[in-house]
Formats: sequence, structure tokens, C-alpha cells
Amino acid sequence: MEVGLALAYKVLEDREKCLRTDPLAFSTLYTLSSTLFPMSDKLSPSRLEAFSDGVIAVIITIMVLELKVPGKEVSNLVGLREAAPLLLVYLLSFVQTGIYWVNHHYLIDDVEQVTHGILWANLALLFTLSLIPWATNWVALRGISSFSVALYCIVCQLPALAWFILSTLICRRSGKPLAGSPGQQIVSTILYTGAIPVAYYNPYIALAMISLVAVRWFLPPKKIVVLTQNSE
Repeated sequence: MEVGLALAYKVLEDREKCLRTDPLAFSTLYTLSSTLFPMSDKLSPSRLEAFSDGVIAVIITIMVLELKVPGKEVSNLVGLREAAPLLLVYLLSFVQTGIYWVNHHYLIDDVEQVTHGILWANLALLFTLSLIPWATNWVALRGISSFSVALYCIVCQLPALAWFILSTLICRRSGKPLAGSPGQQIVSTILYTGAIPVAYYNPYIALAMISLVAVRWFLPPKKIVVLTQNSE
């Protein structure tokens, strides 16, 4: 076995020279190295999940870095009062990002092998999630206005669309149903879409609609509850 490993490493280090001097020996040693170090023919979901966890962690970190402490020219009470709306929007953004992270774990847990389509759909989801800190900061700098909240609602809807594509591809691949019900996704889409025009009527009602979506997804799906109870 040790001799085989040494020969395999020799091929990997100087395979071009081996090919020029003795093509037959190169073929034999290359076959040996391929046997000792086989390349996986599957795209494992572990790397996809690890990469997603890292990106989502960075997104949450960026959001908290955007929180600014009021200057000394205002009192603590006034500063807290002025920062309260931003803190609530930040909390909403944090909860939404966390919900996607939790459900992403449930989703990836159902698939044993990913495809290139799943990889790109996952990247699309991460891209849309990365826009949430930008929209949150927009509200922080421009204040809670009709346009700011409408923009925030649009950005919140983009991950939902990317999630629908990703979950559809994974369900087709794994043959398992989603942890969350389709009805819940439909209701969430309606609330996201409806919050955009409502923002021009009352921005706070629009934020309440987005919060309602977060509350609906904050509770664990029945499938996960059943699996957890059966494992105890």
C-alpha cells in the first residue's frame, strides 16, 4: 500500500515527464492513482450548506454593523426614541434572514446529491438575501417613508422568489415534499406583493404585513415537529 501511494504521488508531481519517457508506465501509474484517490461522481450538498451558512453569517454581521449610535448632542432617551424604528426594521431583517437559514437547513437535509441547477439557484437565493442589509440601511438613512418601505418590501420579496425556484429543484431531485406547506408560500407571496402598494398608503401597515410573514414562518413546520417527536 505504501509503495502504491508513493507511485501515485510521483505521477501527480511529475506526470508530464513520465508521459514523455514512458507512456505505458504513465498509464499504469495514473490508473493506480485514480484507484487510490477516486474522484467523487456526486456533488455533495455539504459544501453547498457550509458555503451558504458562511454567506448568511456575513449578511447578518453586515446588518448589525450598519446600526449607528446617536451622537452626544441628544439625550439617551431621545436617541433611543430616534433609533427605535431602525431597530425594529433591523430586527425584522434579522428574523427574516434567520428564517431562511433555518428552512435552508431543512431543505438541504432532504437532498443527497445536488445538481448544477441547484447550485446556481442557491447562489441566486444568497444574492437576494445579500440585498437585505442594503435595503435595511436605506431605511436607516432615508427614514421610514413610502418609497423606502416599498423598496424594502420589494427586496424582501426577491428571496421568496429565489426560494421557490430552489425548493422546486430540490423537491424534484429528492422526491420529497417541502417542509412548509404550499398554502403558506402562497399567503406569504400575497402579503409580500400587497405590502408594496400599501407602503404608499401607510408604511407602517406595510411593515406589519412583512412582519406577519415572518411570524408565519417563525413557527416550525409540522413535518419537522413530527420528526422531532419521533426521534425523542
